Amino acid sequence: MALAAGSNITLDAALREAEERFTAANPESRRLHAEAAKAMPGGNTRTVLFYEPFPLTLASGEGCHVRDADGHLYTDFLVEYTAGLYGHSHPVIRGAIEAALSDGIVLGGPNLLEARFAAALCDRFPAVERIRFCNSGTESNMFALSAARAATDRDKVMAFRGGYHGGVLYFAGANPLNAPFPMVMADYNDAENAARQIAAEGDRLAAVIVEPMLGSGGCIPAEPAFLQALRDATAKTGALLIFDEVMTSRLAPGGLHGELGITPDLVTLGKYLGGGLTFGAFGGRAEIMDRFDPRRPGAWPHAGTFNNNVLTMAAGLAGLTQIYTPDTAIALNRRGDALRNRLNGIAEAMGLPIRATGRGSMMCLHAASGPVRRPADVAGMPKALRDLLHLDLLEKGQYLARRGMINLSLPMEAPDLDGLAAAFAEVLEARAGLIEASVA
Repeated sequence: MALAAGSNITLDAALREAEERFTAANPESRRLHAEAAKAMPGGNTRTVLFYEPFPLTLASGEGCHVRDADGHLYTDFLVEYTAGLYGHSHPVIRGAIEAALSDGIVLGGPNLLEARFAAALCDRFPAVERIRFCNSGTESNMFALSAARAATDRDKVMAFRGGYHGGVLYFAGANPLNAPFPMVMADYNDAENAARQIAAEGDRLAAVIVEPMLGSGGCIPAEPAFLQALRDATAKTGALLIFDEVMTSRLAPGGLHGELGITPDLVTLGKYLGGGLTFGAFGGRAEIMDRFDPRRPGAWPHAGTFNNNVLTMAAGLAGLTQIYTPDTAIALNRRGDALRNRLNGIAEAMGLPIRATGRGSMMCLHAASGPVRRPADVAGMPKALRDLLHLDLLEKGQYLARRGMINLSLPMEAPDLDGLAAAFAEVLEARAGLIEASVA
């Protein structure tokens, strides 16, 4: 139990006070959560959106702002965990969806949009020679891993502690719902030991799956030497290297693999690429992906009723080709780098062990006194401190993830970023003693 320097309040007491203020300020969200819990375990159907004492119920969104059921307006820095890149009401996205609706939905055959969208994605991402669509990032990673196991006729998969590749591929802790792939676990950003483990597994290892920057794991970038070591080691053993770019493809015009010049065998995609609608995709080397060609003897089956749904195809194609151009991607991520540096400058000026890790338009707040290279480096941050900072920032109109994740969207303007920086400074100043006591 941390005690704030020079005060009589403990971290736990401060959190209780913040939760009481939050509850008093949000009676309608509280009522709606209790009502929802009668039909859904915990009152929601997506675990990451739950937090104590109850999550805000959102009623509407416009641009880069959301409004809750009690009428409070927030700047949306959650950005639907990177999927909300275009904001909540982009006219080009809305127009594309309305046009698709006017021509009919659930058509039950190839449509006029999917091949154009596939070609745009292959043109955009260097490692993607062929691509197939699905319905989520979870699905894209499941299909990619299954394809790797079929292509190599091997069974084992290597992943990294703290990684997240979907609801059934969660490696930040025990998850009894994980897919039953035989797993080999390694430490993120430990190039030498990962390469040694890959070599030791030899012809038993089908694939290595890695995020070129951890998303759920705290926006911790992979070191280029680490990724290159994975590429070299898998090339020697014949295992396939899979880059999970479901989140990170937004960080550069050609994704992080294009930016870093490291070519994996397969790439998984999702989130914003659906234009705000449900979407997933997996692609890569033609010789692997062509095994899905139904004209080919012994082709691998790939099902999914909504893989090519016209609304996602329309929104995704419009977003990628008309809005999130390469120049726009570069500009947005430069703004993100500047914001992250600004937040770190505020904390450094106060002498507080709070830092924002990340890259470009994705970042995450941590309490840490040393370098952050893997999730274990920030595991010591008390949950109560993370929860407190989240509630404090919500109270100041900044909507972000409970775990401290902050993302940028295209509608954000300088005043929105200034507002976050000002709120961050006010919260750190108010909680300085608790932060120092908690991390010491």
